[in-house]
Amino acid sequence: MSVVKGRALPEVADGQKPVQRRILYAMRDMGLSHGAKPVKSARVVGEILGKYHPHGDSSAYEALVRMAQDFTLRYPLIDGQGNFGSRDGDGAAAMRYTEARLTPIADLLLAEIDMGTVDFIANYDGAFEEPRLLPARLPMVLLNGASGIAVGLATEIPPHNLSEVAQACLALLHNADLSTAELMQYIPGPDFPGGGQIITPSADILSAYEGGRGSVRVRAKWEVEKLARGQWRVIVSELPPGSSAQKVLAEIEEATNPKIKAGKKALTQDQQNLKSLMLSLLDRVRDESDSACPVRLVFEPKSSRQDPDDFINTLLVQTSLEGNVSLNLVMIGLDGRPGQKGLKPILSEWLDFRRHTVTRRLQHRLAQVEKRIHILEGRMIAFVHIDEVIRVIREADEPKPELMAAFGLSELQAEDILEIRLRQLARLEGFKLEKELAELREEGDGLRYILGNPTALRELLEQEIRADAAKYGDARRSEIKTAERAVLNQTIADEAITIILSQKGWIRARVGHNTELATLSFKDGDSLHTVLETRTVWPLIVLDSKGRAYTLDPADVPTGRGDGVPVASLVDLQDQAKPAQLIAGKDSARFVIAGSGGYGFIAKLADMSGRVKAGKAFITLNPLETVLPPIALDSKHGDHSQVVVAASSGRLLAFPLAELKELAKGRGLMLMALEEGETLSALGVVNGDKVLLATESVRGKLAEEKLALAEFQGKRGRRGRPLAKRTLIHRISELPGI
Repeated sequence: MSVVKGRALPEVADGQKPVQRRILYAMRDMGLSHGAKPVKSARVVGEILGKYHPHGDSSAYEALVRMAQDFTLRYPLIDGQGNFGSRDGDGAAAMRYTEARLTPIADLLLAEIDMGTVDFIANYDGAFEEPRLLPARLPMVLLNGASGIAVGLATEIPPHNLSEVAQACLALLHNADLSTAELMQYIPGPDFPGGGQIITPSADILSAYEGGRGSVRVRAKWEVEKLARGQWRVIVSELPPGSSAQKVLAEIEEATNPKIKAGKKALTQDQQNLKSLMLSLLDRVRDESDSACPVRLVFEPKSSRQDPDDFINTLLVQTSLEGNVSLNLVMIGLDGRPGQKGLKPILSEWLDFRRHTVTRRLQHRLAQVEKRIHILEGRMIAFVHIDEVIRVIREADEPKPELMAAFGLSELQAEDILEIRLRQLARLEGFKLEKELAELREEGDGLRYILGNPTALRELLEQEIRADAAKYGDARRSEIKTAERAVLNQTIADEAITIILSQKGWIRARVGHNTELATLSFKDGDSLHTVLETRTVWPLIVLDSKGRAYTLDPADVPTGRGDGVPVASLVDLQDQAKPAQLIAGKDSARFVIAGSGGYGFIAKLADMSGRVKAGKAFITLNPLETVLPPIALDSKHGDHSQVVVAASSGRLLAFPLAELKELAKGRGLMLMALEEGETLSALGVVNGDKVLLATESVRGKLAEEKLALAEFQGKRGRRGRPLAKRTLIHRISELPGI
């Protein structure tokens, strides 16, 4: 409990922890106001430790340094001279080198401390007194926030804008029944010293403010700077809390030049993918921050043809240019108990504290006024009866009781008369006494009116809050603009790649397209099955011989001159199933899928892909049926396109593509009526009225021939017509140039 209340948690009343409160009071006691000459921090720390804070000097100096950092506190309370650290994590210079004094805004905490507003308690040895709380004129617990870890409790209060908080206090003074949602019209969210953009939806911020716990997501602020000849670069000018230029540069260095992890012999696949991705996007980055621009990070892309949004999105995900800021509004309430509070309870308790503080200030001033009036009334009696007063003083051995008896004075009045100088009894002084007495009586009446009238007290509170907001308020720094959290859809560099599948199910990749097939070698007894040209960012689908679909990341397929790896080592193939076909493309890509049993349908690649290593059921096949090579549909394929199918007996059928259905999975519709023993041998989708057939004669001779489709057109599911010569059709494709 000593750590909870004595070190780690701020008070809702003044927003300060004990060490911060002692620092401010000690500096004020030393006369280090904002107009005074600063003194060495070591002298300030010595004063704090010797009188109020019996702990190590590092704890006091570190707290003093934090209170002087404009990148840590939204409203710094100490004006530091010298090196007080940087947002890049550099530490402050030793306290013997730096100097400090209070900032003007520290008056919000200290201006009324001698006006009877707060209680004073004995210091650790009873030699001095220190304030129990500071008479905060605004809710500093929200303005500067706090961070601390106690025993079983922790706090993380973000800073807020002074003008907005003041407006919320005024609104709550007028209507104590305002909800948190209504208060958020004045305080839409935190306001960080480094700016940045808060992208968290208002509903989530409201939930955090109501319960006292949550988080907001903050991203850096940037702009795309256009250069000559279509070039561009990204300039980051504001960073979220907890980030710095050096931290971002270190993260980029780690991504582009990764180190082998402990216990590993080489870089992991994720490290290699991230390195490839970052190097493909980013050409160079440099820090141009200086005194004029506290934050200026310059990112230059590898190519000006890149999409700036994708470029920025990758940087947001891979670095601390975007991150979460926790909200845990734990503090010590007016009842002395630590607890988690929402936004409205915080403001309500502070207003209660402020109302009590102002009441004590007014009562203290009224007591002073009444005492002064009492003294002046005694002086007026003495002034009117000056000759008799002088006579009593000259003749009496004990003038005080004689004066009290002769003129009906109190002991205080008699003592004052005995101590005044003779020149204060001049005629001119009499007029001054009357004037001062009238002013004090008027002031006393005003004070009594305010103390006895809650409405007048509230108006005074409003007036003072408005005056402080006008004097110290400033514009919001952190923009609140709801946006989606940055998510990296592309985790590897977008490059051309060729996937090679062998007859025995071994898979490998080659960088680029147009691979020379003659250069490919295979294990003994193995040969080429499929060559598929794709891109590294597109998912790769493997269809097995039983119709199940498996999803592979092309980055997981080994490259190089080797034979590759078995597909079964990358996915969990079902029993006795073998890789049959490869498909690749964007998630929205559409394909015509068919089995040798004569049934087929149109499917999106997204319907085939999944995260499970065991794959997902996709196309329904009867025993002994196989999957035909899928046909990709693109923008040129439409209702005018035709599906051309061939039976193993040499029959051919063409029908409109519009007659096929799009399904997520299943067997599909009948494409062609097959006789017993027949299978579907080829499938194609064409736009013209002619096709190119790859055929095999009865004697095994391979050939290509052009064929007009007019006589083979019909309805889906019909038998079609046989070719003039009995041949086996292996492939159906569009004529070049169509």
